[in-house]
Amino acid sequence: MIYLKLIWESLRFALQALKSNLTRTILSLLGVTVGIFAIIAVFTLVDSLEKNIKSSFSFLGSNVVTVNRFQFVGGPDYPWWKFFRRPYNTYSEYVFLKDKIRNAEAVAFFAGVNTTVQAGNNSYKGTNLNGVVYSYKDVYDVKLQSGRFFTEMEINASRNVAIIGVKIANTLFPNKDPLGKELKIKGNKFIVVGVFEEEGEGIVNIASKDEACMIPYGSFTKLYYVGKNGLEPSIALKGKDEDVGMVALENELIGLLRAKRGLKPTQEDNFSLNKSEFIMNTLGSIFDVISAAGWVIGGFSILVGGFGIANIMFVSVKERTNIIGIQKSLGAKNYFILFQFLFEAVFLSMIGGITGIILVYAITFIPVGSLELVLSFKNIILALGISSSIGIISGIVPATLAARLDPVEAIRAT
Repeated sequence: MIYLKLIWESLRFALQALKSNLTRTILSLLGVTVGIFAIIAVFTLVDSLEKNIKSSFSFLGSNVVTVNRFQFVGGPDYPWWKFFRRPYNTYSEYVFLKDKIRNAEAVAFFAGVNTTVQAGNNSYKGTNLNGVVYSYKDVYDVKLQSGRFFTEMEINASRNVAIIGVKIANTLFPNKDPLGKELKIKGNKFIVVGVFEEEGEGIVNIASKDEACMIPYGSFTKLYYVGKNGLEPSIALKGKDEDVGMVALENELIGLLRAKRGLKPTQEDNFSLNKSEFIMNTLGSIFDVISAAGWVIGGFSILVGGFGIANIMFVSVKERTNIIGIQKSLGAKNYFILFQFLFEAVFLSMIGGITGIILVYAITFIPVGSLELVLSFKNIILALGISSSIGIISGIVPATLAARLDPVEAIRAT
């Protein structure tokens, strides 16, 4: 009961301090408000950007390793000239890995190019056309809005069938069901058998399924040359759930691919193994730098706000010295006086922090193109934690001075 009374009195004194000199208090709390706003706004922006950009790389798949000539991520010493001389993946290597590898759920082979697709008088430029094998659906999550995936017979017979994205469907076949309709790729007719699930707009629309067209790999090779001096194909392997980090898969893959390419033990690998985690880790380090900048920017404002709260508390102690003396003469313990002022400082700081949170929440309603800003519960808790910490740090010295006042001297104070 005594603690509830203590909290209530501290809250009452904090509100009195807020009302007694409203302008001074608001200006003092402005630093905390601006600081919390700066930090949480940056964190909210970073979290939203990170979520949006990472979803744009969902086409890389999860638990998937891809064999390419080049590495996805490189530094200032990226040896592109060495990667450029590496051999292209071949279909025979895909068949070899499919038959031999044991630590993969599935193996896929595909190649892609940007092209234009047509239907009647309508056309769509910048289409991401991919030729795939039947096992592609076992490596990557192919979500369809309508229709179906290719049958194994259609893949093996290199039938002219296609799955298209929503944007392509709406452009080529406005206000019509695209299933069963004909489209042309380089003058060749293809029948639409499926439509990809809509992904929507993103900050980075890399390989968006909304602008994608997928056909059997055999049909693709009739239209485009794949291999050396042509388009570069990729081999993708999906790891098993029990293979954490795909360590077993990578080790087996390296051994099999080196054997297939006839590499000697002294020769280095002439291929790169790429995982989506490489890009995610790079993005994570970039966002860490942005978050650190938010801490620096907001930290200075919070520091100023901390001094403001300390100033309010010192003034409050001086104004209530006589009351403190009376309370101590009536038996109030030092810790009661200490916590009374400490809670008051925390409440004042929390008011500034909550105001900052409200401002951040308000900006989440501002449209920022395709970016959806979301104030997470984690950031709210962080803001409240920072506010209460600033209140404790700013109020500990004034509260300690108040607790150590001599009751007789305090009562005599005017």
